[in-house]
Amino acid sequence: MTSKGYIHSTESFGSVDGPGIRFLIFMQGCHMRCRYCHNPDTWKVGSVGCGSPATVSELLDKAERYRAYWGPDGGITVSGGEALLQIDFLIELFEEAHRRGINTCLDTAAQPFTREEPFLGKFERLMQSTDLVLLDIKHIDSEKHRWLTGHGNEHILDCARYLSDIKKPAWIRHVLVPGITTAEKQLTLLRQFIDTLDNVKRVEVLPYHTLGKFKWEKLGIPYSLSDVPTPTSEQIQRAEAILAAKNNL
Repeated sequence: MTSKGYIHSTESFGSVDGPGIRFLIFMQGCHMRCRYCHNPDTWKVGSVGCGSPATVSELLDKAERYRAYWGPDGGITVSGGEALLQIDFLIELFEEAHRRGINTCLDTAAQPFTREEPFLGKFERLMQSTDLVLLDIKHIDSEKHRWLTGHGNEHILDCARYLSDIKKPAWIRHVLVPGITTAEKQLTLLRQFIDTLDNVKRVEVLPYHTLGKFKWEKLGIPYSLSDVPTPTSEQIQRAEAILAAKNNL
């Protein structure tokens, strides 16, 4: 295994990106332009100047230094950016992780997903060494999703259906942004979509925050949500009550 992936950063002790304690790998590159993205410095795609190159062995050797802290449920979580933009490297990484007995978790918005080849064949192979998918659904309405992220949600929802068809365990994650994703109608529609899936083990409501705003300013990118407040506890509780209603997810 001599190929290299382009890595934005790593974190040693992640506790909110999958079960247990996890070693987090943030891949470089993303085609989406989420208005609340807290890592706009991961957007740039390419090789030169885009993250730090690393081999599979380098990443997993580094991760295993912390293996004693993972407990029975921990492992590695690969996020981004959008990890699926480097799917060939991701396949190598997860297959080697499984050979080492490491639990694997993929955090993705699934915007690159397609049932066309060669992507689908690669994705099928990747899923064979993926223990859990954290799937981000930004908005159930495709036009509102396009305004929020720069892309419609058709590929993302199709990925959710595919994961359900193959019974791949998944957690659905939804960022709660006041005035944008807090409407009860939209939350109910999202919940109804989740109800059609047979593989969802948990639904997580992630409150919007502005902790990454300084990165936008540093990069000279206008931040369009400056006037949007963080959600209230009541808004969070209401969203959780709606989205996690099925089977007490």
